[in-house]
Amino acid sequence: MVGKEEPCVYQTPDAPVEARVQDLLSRMTLPEKIGQMTQIERTVASPAAFRDFFIGSVLNAGGSAPFEDAKSSDWADMIDGFQRSALASRLGIPIIYGTDAVHGNNNVYGATVFCHNIALGATRDADLVRRIGAATALEARASGVHWAFAPCVAVLGDPRWGRSYECYGEDPGLVSEMTSLVSGLQGEPPVEHPNGYPFVAGSNKVVACAKHFVGDGGTDKGVNEGNTIASYEDLEKIHIPPYLKCLAQGVSTVMASYSSWNGSNVHSNYFLLTEVLKEKLGFKGFIVSDWEGLDRLSDPWGSNYRNCVQTAVNAGIDMVMVPFKYEQFIQDMTDLVESGEIPMARVNDAVERILRVKFVAGLFEHPLSDRSLLGTVGCKEHRELGREAVRKSLVLLKNGKHADKPFLPLDRNAKRILVTGTHADDLGYQCGGWTKTWFGLSGRITIGTTLLDALKAAVGDNTEVVYEKTPSKETLALNEGFSYAIVAVGESPYAETKGDSSELIIPFNGSDIVTTVAERIPTLVMLISGRPVVLEPTVLEKTESLVAAWLPGTEGQGMADVIFGDYDFEGKLPVSWFKTVEHLPLNARTNSYDPLFPLGFGLSSKPV
Repeated sequence: MVGKEEPCVYQTPDAPVEARVQDLLSRMTLPEKIGQMTQIERTVASPAAFRDFFIGSVLNAGGSAPFEDAKSSDWADMIDGFQRSALASRLGIPIIYGTDAVHGNNNVYGATVFCHNIALGATRDADLVRRIGAATALEARASGVHWAFAPCVAVLGDPRWGRSYECYGEDPGLVSEMTSLVSGLQGEPPVEHPNGYPFVAGSNKVVACAKHFVGDGGTDKGVNEGNTIASYEDLEKIHIPPYLKCLAQGVSTVMASYSSWNGSNVHSNYFLLTEVLKEKLGFKGFIVSDWEGLDRLSDPWGSNYRNCVQTAVNAGIDMVMVPFKYEQFIQDMTDLVESGEIPMARVNDAVERILRVKFVAGLFEHPLSDRSLLGTVGCKEHRELGREAVRKSLVLLKNGKHADKPFLPLDRNAKRILVTGTHADDLGYQCGGWTKTWFGLSGRITIGTTLLDALKAAVGDNTEVVYEKTPSKETLALNEGFSYAIVAVGESPYAETKGDSSELIIPFNGSDIVTTVAERIPTLVMLISGRPVVLEPTVLEKTESLVAAWLPGTEGQGMADVIFGDYDFEGKLPVSWFKTVEHLPLNARTNSYDPLFPLGFGLSSKPV
């Protein structure tokens, strides 16, 4: 009697991960190995790409969706389609699908959009951040996503940087504590789990990605993709500590930084990627490049691409976020390996690391989306969590023109209140960049609650709420009729280089709107921004109260909760608030430190 054929070791779920990795690696051809190192954008992910090139990973750019307002089930349909094509290949190696789920599964219509990292830094609540990670993992897995490009663990050196809001703060210790997002996304590893070895707790979790290694928050003058001028000792003291915390939690992937360190681009830096991260720190997951990160190694970008590939892969990049010209990347990789310019050992190391993460993440056992998770998307529990995060993140900078006469909390039963400003009723502005699109949008871009919505729901039955986006002369002439005004102003959405700013002024004449109202009506200002901005002396003098609300996301009720005193203000500044841009960068560790509001500042609205 002929016995049933035994499955291969790599197909055996209870076999040790390392045995599965080595067994599968031994069966792979060079094209299959290079395919695993290749990540492509979803718009070029055709069945032929998987059949002919054995593509190992797919991602979507910010704003790249199956179609407008595609829901989680639509995303799952698309990703499962890619997965089935990958599973049909000779060895049936699943893809790992990645997305920038950086404040919730923020690309997807109807998902819970949490406040951005700078707001979470203001909460000082590592457990809250962990719970947000767990909620994000559920909503991401519901859409078929396996891998979140989060957390950003940059230590912010200068608010002129366009990615300031992606940072938890300027203090390495604070940023390190907030890396609890990793345990939320991936699950918490057991005590005996080896440091630096990837960990994912199950099919309700996603692979996390610590980024951007290393020094991205410390560039000169806060220029995006700029140059971080620092000794290695400073890197170890300021920028590397959060990665140590991530590695201790079993973070599975690390993304290289576009930035340079003392003039050397990190994507080509063997010392940082291999000698420090992999060898000294013991990282056993894989390093992924940033979007077109290899193209940026030459000037003009994309020229002499073959040399870019050689330099980056030999430096330690394991998976390349190509994302479009994958045939050229694969051809150049093949030529470089066959010529010996990229050693076969380097390829095998990269593929081992990628396969290790795929096995640890359970993708061979659970490659397709779990439709039973669809009910978690934007669910009441997650929205309540978002609301909790908002109210804990709000920083009260001023409360009353006189210390003995606090202005907040406001009376929800006041007869008549004015709500005005560009940000009072704009969900897109409230969410900021990396929401539905890369740069973010204005308006009712998804399901959520604006500040105006929240205020209307929270006031008494007999309170009249008058809303004008821009206060009219006629309305302001009625100043005696208003008990108080709430003015919401701030930044319009942005991301990365488009967010770099040398001026940091409040756009849309925000300061003028504030002072115009505050001269006539007692005024609370809600400042919705991704970083500290210039606060004109007239704004500080004329307003009764000023709140840094950051970029709160879809759950605007959290603002009303605190404004009306249901909860006290708990937020503390995660970054120093400068007086003028000429004082930047500020450094709380120097004797010349002279901020408008220091790191850690935050008032209470409750009587002492």
